[in-house]
Amino acid sequence: MSRFRKLSHVVWHCQYHIVWVPKYRYRVLKDRVGFEISKTIRVFAERLGCEVVELNVQEDHVHLLVMVPPKVAISQLVGTIKGNFSLSTGNYLKVVLQYIL
Repeated sequence: MSRFRKLSHVVWHCQYHIVWVPKYRYRVLKDRVGFEISKTIRVFAERLGCEVVELNVQEDHVHLLVMVPPKVAISQLVGTIKGNFSLSTGNYLKVVLQYIL
């Protein structure tokens, strides 16, 4: 399989390395929270037609290597993932953060 992808009028290979860090770099991304983040990132990236090459959720940050087609802006991908994650797991995270902090 070639590392390049093809659409009707373009050949592309756009990979981005994205890193997220929680406020004050608190170690809140462990256990179930980390699993939920990983699952959510994969679901919403797939909905936009992106391919998650690598995903690593640490306790205090998230590394994401993703292939993004030219028709999707990187800001659109990041906004979709972060926004939908906060909506879908907001109540759960509020309880966890109150317990930890």
